[in-house]
Amino acid sequence: MTGKTGDISDVVIVGGGFAGVVAARDLSRAGYDAVLLESRDRLGGRTWTKPSPLGRELEMGGGFVHWLQPHLFAEMVAYDIGFEPVAPIDTVYYITDDVVKSRPVEEYKAYVGKAQIALAAGALEAFPAPHTLFPLTPAAQKADQVRLLDHIEAMDLEPEQKQMLKAHWTLSFNGPVEDGSLSQVLRLVATAGGTFQMRQASASSMMMAGGTKKLLDAIAGDSTATVHLSTHVTAIRHDAHGAKVETSDGRVFRTRRVIVTLPVNALNSITYSPALSARKTAAATRGQVSKGVKIWMRAKGKVRPFIAFAPEKYPLTMAGYEYDIDGDTILLGFSPRSGDIDIADPKAVEAAVRQWLPDVEILAVDSHDWTADPLSAETWSMYRTGQLPDIEEFNRPEGVLRLAGSDFALGWVGHIDGALETGRRTARQIMTELAALETA
Repeated sequence: MTGKTGDISDVVIVGGGFAGVVAARDLSRAGYDAVLLESRDRLGGRTWTKPSPLGRELEMGGGFVHWLQPHLFAEMVAYDIGFEPVAPIDTVYYITDDVVKSRPVEEYKAYVGKAQIALAAGALEAFPAPHTLFPLTPAAQKADQVRLLDHIEAMDLEPEQKQMLKAHWTLSFNGPVEDGSLSQVLRLVATAGGTFQMRQASASSMMMAGGTKKLLDAIAGDSTATVHLSTHVTAIRHDAHGAKVETSDGRVFRTRRVIVTLPVNALNSITYSPALSARKTAAATRGQVSKGVKIWMRAKGKVRPFIAFAPEKYPLTMAGYEYDIDGDTILLGFSPRSGDIDIADPKAVEAAVRQWLPDVEILAVDSHDWTADPLSAETWSMYRTGQLPDIEEFNRPEGVLRLAGSDFALGWVGHIDGALETGRRTARQIMTELAALETA
């Protein structure tokens, strides 16, 4: 193990989301001098348990968790954090051919579930060991070249089922799915055990008791890394021996190793010298699919528990019941495109929800536009056609520099679990490298 030599740290970690925080904990607990630099005035990245003006703490970013997510579950067990089931619903509203329809939830699940099960067929053939991922199977390579929309159109389904599949996966991609890859669907299903039912459960049935901040604070509290908030990294200059990490306020942090945890859509916001590989740069420039927004709403009075879906062209493609609060109701919605709806205007949001519930009255809204936020430039990661091999490249070191974050996960891409996976794996790799240097 090494400590600080002059003003040179062992590792600088850029970004204080779950990947950065868990890497800082693991490295510091192993005795390495870790420095974490975070642009925001808080830790957590795209997870943010926020005291909301709507009347309670709400998850502005990622919030759904599940015991099928191994890295996350292990951390929750270690810190004695439990699960909290989402509220049950009884009615599903959906729009097909611009007509609002409704079904009891179990009837809807049976109808659309048949189509989802058919869509998920072949998940384990393509990804028999989804947490290993590489080398890609022939089936995975083939699926990666298939547009999800083309695949749905070619399926032997009723027109209404096809429309609902498109609406569901617009929500899951949190963006227009024209370039979305079939491989992304199969990969998520395989990671959840190979069935669509478990994929659905893992994506929407459980929250973290106490909010994601509870786990974040627990991990950060176990770390002795030096943390600098409100510290924006602008450039990383590195060679075979170490790196200089430069910030917007003129500071320079010298280090032996660097971990960058920026999302793929924001990866090119830092100047790298030498530059990242042409393939990494090109993949980050192309970006991934998600560019939507998550909106919390307080509705007047008691709203019957429901969930609602709509095609991509609508300002909200999903809305649903979440909590009762002092005689009112907290609802949650998603738009597939940042800017399609004024997320600060309760009346604009109300008009969008009224596409399903004509009498609803929205009293207040709360949101954070992660897509418009230059520090993230996306919500959660969902890959385009042809991008699956880029994940292997993103995981290849650039000399003393490595990437980590949920966007680059070998397993639960776009999830908290994926962030924890990459943070822990990258920290271990750096420990091995530094230990080898000490014995050389």
